[in-house]
Amino acid sequence: MNLRAADEADIPALLAFWKLAAEDTNRVDDDTAAVAALIRRDPEALVLAVDGDEIVGSLIAGFDGWRCHLYRFAVHPDRRRQGIGKLLLDAAEARFRSFGGRRADAMVLDDNTLAHHAWSASGYRAQPEWRRWVKGL
Repeated sequence: MNLRAADEADIPALLAFWKLAAEDTNRVDDDTAAVAALIRRDPEALVLAVDGDEIVGSLIAGFDGWRCHLYRFAVHPDRRRQGIGKLLLDAAEARFRSFGGRRADAMVLDDNTLAHHAWSASGYRAQPEWRRWVKGL
């Protein structure tokens, strides 16, 4: 298994992987154009864990010049608790440190308790005083 940046050829497999491994029932469906735009804008942001030709993990490590944001953290259900998530998070945090980032944040669904355990085990803490506000564009 290795970690690498996603490229546009990965998009169909990645979208299928997210349907299997990522939790989110209220998201606008991810699509090819949106993922391709991310890859073109920041080619190193979307990190994949790949075993042979199979995607077994993903994490978007986005940096906007000010904040470090983590999105689409997912590990294949059959490959969880094997250290893949830790490898992805370590790579993302190293990326952020290379930019001078000082704090990373992640959006995690309130009722995704499996994810809560993974984030907590990696040293992340929920901020109960914050709630996300959204507006579709």
